[in-house]
Amino acid sequence: MKLTINYRGIAAMLALVALLLTLLPGCGEKEQTTAAPTEVKVTEALQKDVPVRREWVGQTLGAVDIEIRARVDGWLQGIHFREGTEVKKGTLLYTIDASELQQKVAEAKARLAEAQTLLVRAESDVNRYQPLAAAGAVSQRDLETALAEYGARKEEVAAARASLRLAEIDLGYARITAPIDGLIGISAAREGDFVGRPPNAVILNTISRVDSVHVRFSITEQEYLELVRQFQAQEPQTAPRQKRELEMVLADGSLYPYKGTISFAQRQIDAATGTLQFEASFPNPQRLIRPGQFARISTVVAERKGAVVVPAKAITELQGQYLVYTVGEGDKVVLRRVLLGPKAGAFTVIEQGIQPGEKVIVEGLQRIRPDMVVSATEISPDSTAGEGGR
Repeated sequence: MKLTINYRGIAAMLALVALLLTLLPGCGEKEQTTAAPTEVKVTEALQKDVPVRREWVGQTLGAVDIEIRARVDGWLQGIHFREGTEVKKGTLLYTIDASELQQKVAEAKARLAEAQTLLVRAESDVNRYQPLAAAGAVSQRDLETALAEYGARKEEVAAARASLRLAEIDLGYARITAPIDGLIGISAAREGDFVGRPPNAVILNTISRVDSVHVRFSITEQEYLELVRQFQAQEPQTAPRQKRELEMVLADGSLYPYKGTISFAQRQIDAATGTLQFEASFPNPQRLIRPGQFARISTVVAERKGAVVVPAKAITELQGQYLVYTVGEGDKVVLRRVLLGPKAGAFTVIEQGIQPGEKVIVEGLQRIRPDMVVSATEISPDSTAGEGGR
């Protein structure tokens, strides 16, 4: 079979393809030329004096935490309070079955009565022998024996009275009362449990005074040395040392409205962790804070003069490097690698990479790339406060 090639049709097709290739780039260029620049919001990098803060994680405690223990063995007979509520000093909390303790008191009373009877008899013998010995009717030795018997019976009475007192004290321990005003927790033992000796519940409960709270936190040994030297340089040696105010940030990120101060520091560095433990005290008039909460403690440790700061939300991180986008000449995006300093509220100090007055991009970061032309809207630095940072 003989094939016939239509050269005229092939030529027409090639001409059509060439026309399309010519028109397509032109359409793309026209589309790129007419596209609107990406809109971003920028703010100025500021230069100002900023406080430098340090922050540590801590846990709250009651101003006073007292463990309630059973001081005598026995079956727990009654629980006389509502768990998780405020109790007053002297409130009856627990009662322990006192049958055996009452029996011991009765036995101690009987021993005391017997000793007192023997004492009366010995005293009577002394009173009878004294005139007889003076008259020579009995020997001096008989009188001395009677006097010795009398002294021994007096000591027996004193010992019996002490035993009775001890038995009465143990009987009193069967009624456990609140030692302070405070917030009581959930009981570790229930009615019918045998308490007073391990492995049974030894600590029945804990009462915490929460009109003020303590926060226990630790700092590293390096931080301790740095802060001590820094404070010594800031404060004259002759000036009285002032307590620094502390702030507490709660678990939900809110700032606790009351300031606190350091109560005390541990005497030694913990060799296992390399940290020094501190305890701070905060007022708690509304009883908002309870023992066991986690909190962040912060305080101003220095002031950085003339620092360059940008909003924390303007900083992005990529593979361990911190980046800030600025808007340069011709409204083009410029990428800057920066060296970060300490945080200052919603702002971060820039040690290197940004100059004061430069326009940094704070919104629209996901839609830009270096050298892109953008449409920048300037906003106030104060309006950028919010989430963001490293």
